[in-house]
Amino acid sequence: MATSTVTITGHGGDDVQAYLARPEGDGSRGGVVVIHHMPGYDRATKEIVRRFAELGYDAICPNLYWREAPGAAPDDAAAVARAQGGVPDERLVGDVAGAAAYLRALATSNGKVGTIGYCSGGRQSVLAACNLDIDAAVDCYGAFVTGTPPEGSMRGNLVDQLPNLRAPLLGLFGAEDKYPSPEQVAELRDILAANGKVFEEHTYEDAGHAFFSVDRPAYRVAAANDGWERIAAFYGKHLR
Repeated sequence: MATSTVTITGHGGDDVQAYLARPEGDGSRGGVVVIHHMPGYDRATKEIVRRFAELGYDAICPNLYWREAPGAAPDDAAAVARAQGGVPDERLVGDVAGAAAYLRALATSNGKVGTIGYCSGGRQSVLAACNLDIDAAVDCYGAFVTGTPPEGSMRGNLVDQLPNLRAPLLGLFGAEDKYPSPEQVAELRDILAANGKVFEEHTYEDAGHAFFSVDRPAYRVAAANDGWERIAAFYGKHLR
């Protein structure tokens, strides 16, 4: 594969840094926008981008904190972004739209693009799928897609937007997680079912939050491996 740092046109016409990974070959293929977690545009996220290239997709991750801290280390950029209240939802949608447009403009694009996010990025993947014309979305334990955010939180839930979901959604959750809790996942399931949306989900009994994170104690090998198989099958169905 080939990897590079590129510049995309994000929300409001801003130049935004992004990490791109592409498999070798000139065949037609789908694209994946990886939305990084709260810790930011870090090594772990870039490894995920490369994994999608290994699976046969053009993949890109926009640096959502680029405006707040261009060139800063991930932890420092994340701290600055948190201090300013996080990434505004409107800006997130604009940046993901720019990343999707970049992928669709590649000569290898088949025109199909999916999104995926982990933790805060899981919520943002759903947010993007409610506002953009994408072809598949994956939510890995996104907090406050449903449920009531803590007092003082800068972000509301997406309950009022879920009826507008424009793409099939895959959700992967941990039974021991609190944000989202099994009850919040059930609320998500009920809202999407009531609105006739395509929703595939799986909850892992032996896992909590961040079970995909190989560099954290929360990592669960069996759950993560099974989750990757489900993601590959889901994207294979909707992005090929």
